[in-house]
Amino acid sequence: MKTQFPVAVAFLSGFIMVVAFFVPEKNLENLSQSLLTFVTIVGGFTLLLGIVSIMRANLEVVTKKGRGWGFKLLLILTLLVMSFSSFIWGTGEGTVYHWMFQNMQAPMMSTMFSLLAFFIASAAYRAFRARTKEATILLVTSVIVMLGRIPLGQFLWNRLPEYTNWIMAYPNLAVQRGIIIGAALGAASMSLRIILGIEKTYMGRG
Repeated sequence: MKTQFPVAVAFLSGFIMVVAFFVPEKNLENLSQSLLTFVTIVGGFTLLLGIVSIMRANLEVVTKKGRGWGFKLLLILTLLVMSFSSFIWGTGEGTVYHWMFQNMQAPMMSTMFSLLAFFIASAAYRAFRARTKEATILLVTSVIVMLGRIPLGQFLWNRLPEYTNWIMAYPNLAVQRGIIIGAALGAASMSLRIILGIEKTYMGRG
């Protein structure tokens, strides 16, 4: 029963969503919207569960004074302050939540993304080594695109942004469409496997 009930729920929910998409019937559309609303509500509870899980994992380290327990204690305190202050005073300008977001979380996010830029540049250097003809084409194209997106490229050659826009609008878009079509087919295949009860990994078992 523990296996059959979730499979039955997944089958009925998926079947209703598919039929409502192809059959323009008012009751089916309303039922489909109700299911989507229910999914949103469940998603909200899973977010709350994630917060509770973070609190438990970090509290264990703090109580045992494990490695980096000071940073984890700071994480717990800021999480509690931002959560309770948002409930009490809201999230608008001038509130504690807004101040902490603008002066603490936003700078940390900027720092993280700035560090990611160096990792991306390092990965690009390793991936774009001109060992083959295809790698050489990829290297030249990436250099044109990167230079065309910054003022230095326009300073070196004023028509470079035009070639960058052409690469992004035609070859790059064609590749993106192929990736999107492949991802859509993969998502449809996985959805069909879940609806038919073939894929059961969402229940924690194969």
